[in-house]
Amino acid sequence: MERQAGFLDVMKYRDFRLLWTGQLISITGSQMRMVAVDWQVYEIATKQGLNPALALGFIGLMRVIPMTLTALFAGVAADRFERRKVIMVTSFVALFASIILALAGSLETPNLMIVYAMVVVTAIASAFEMPARQALTPALVPAPMLSQAMSAGIISWQLATVLGPSIAGVLIAFYGVVPLYWIDAASYLAVVYAAVMMRPVVVDSNRPPVRMKDAFEGLKFVFKHRLMSSTMLLDFFATFFGAATTLMPIFANEILHVGAQGYGLMRAAPSVGAVAAAVLLTSRRITRQGPVLLISVAIFGVSMAVFGASSWYPLTLFALAMSGAADTISMIIRGTLRQLLTPDDLRGRMTAVNMIFVAGGPQLGEFVVGITASMIGAPLAVLIGGILCLGLVGGTALKVPELRKLDTPETLAR
Repeated sequence: MERQAGFLDVMKYRDFRLLWTGQLISITGSQMRMVAVDWQVYEIATKQGLNPALALGFIGLMRVIPMTLTALFAGVAADRFERRKVIMVTSFVALFASIILALAGSLETPNLMIVYAMVVVTAIASAFEMPARQALTPALVPAPMLSQAMSAGIISWQLATVLGPSIAGVLIAFYGVVPLYWIDAASYLAVVYAAVMMRPVVVDSNRPPVRMKDAFEGLKFVFKHRLMSSTMLLDFFATFFGAATTLMPIFANEILHVGAQGYGLMRAAPSVGAVAAAVLLTSRRITRQGPVLLISVAIFGVSMAVFGASSWYPLTLFALAMSGAADTISMIIRGTLRQLLTPDDLRGRMTAVNMIFVAGGPQLGEFVVGITASMIGAPLAVLIGGILCLGLVGGTALKVPELRKLDTPETLAR
C-alpha cells in the first residue's frame, strides 16, 4: 500500500467536515437505538414465552422488506432533489419514530408490534437518507480525495458503532432501554443542523422530470458493469451468510453469561476493528485491490465462524473485531470502485441499488439465521454461516477472473 493524503487532509473541507460530524452524532444515537431494540425484543419475547431467536430474526425482516421496496425510488429522490433537504426530512421522520419507541417503552407492558412498526419506519427513513448522503459526498471534496473521504466516512460510522453500543450496554444495565430512544431522537438534530449550515449543492435544472422507469436506471447501470455487480453480489451473500448481530443478546445472556454490559461491548467490537482498519487506510493506497477484497471477505467468514464456535468472551470479542476490520477493507474498495465508475446524475440510484445489497444481505440474513437458530441453536447457525461465506469467496474468485486481477479502479474510470 502506498502513502497518500490522510484523514486530516480531507477534514479541511468545511462542508464535508459538517456532514461528518453530524453523521457521527446521529449514527451514535441510531446505534444506541438498534441495541435497545434488539435487547427489548429479546426481553419481551422471553417474558411472553416466545422463541427469542425467532423474535430477533423478525427484526431483520422488518428492516429488509420496506428498505427493498423503497430503495430504488429513494435513489431517484437523491438524484432529483437537493440532497441536503432529503437528509433533513428523513432525519425528522426517524426522530419521530424514536419518540414513539420511547413512549411505548415506558408502558408497563411494551407492545412488540409497536417496536416492529417503528423498525419499519426507521428502515424507510434510512432507505431515503443513505443514497442522498453518499451521493452528496463527491460534491464536497475533490475527486482525488474521494477515497480518503470514503475512509473518513467509514471512520465516522464505525466510531459511532463503537460509542453507541458501548454506552448503550451501560445505560441498559442501569436504566433500561427508554433513555436510549430519547438520546437517539435528540441526536438527529445534529445532522439537521449540519445540513442547514452546508452550502446548497444545486441539482442540475436541465435534468428531466422524475419518471417511474428512472427508478430502474441504477439497476441497469450496475449490471452493465460486471466488476461492480460481482462485488455487490459478493457483499450481499457474505453478509447474508455472516449475519449474527441480532442474535447477540442470546450469546451474551445464555452462552457467554456477560449480561447487558457485555452485550454492548460485543456490539461495539466489530467497529473497534473497523475503525482501526479505516484509520490505517485513510493514509494508505491499496494496490491489487481485487485480491485484497477477496482475502478480506474470506477473513470475515473465518471470523464469524470463530464467533459462532467460541464460548470464551475474549476470543469472541477478538473474532468480532476482526470481522469488522475485514468488512471495512472490502467496503472501502467496493465504494471507491462504485463512485469512480458512476456519473453524478446516477450516483443516487446506484447507491440505492448498492444499499439493497449492502443492507439487504445482513438484514435478510438476520431473519434466516434467526429461524435457523430457533431450530439448531445460535452457535451452530452462526458457525455454518461463516463456513458458507468462505465457500462463496472461492466460487467468486473462480467465476470472476477480472476481480482477481483488479489492481486499482482509477485505471478503469479513465
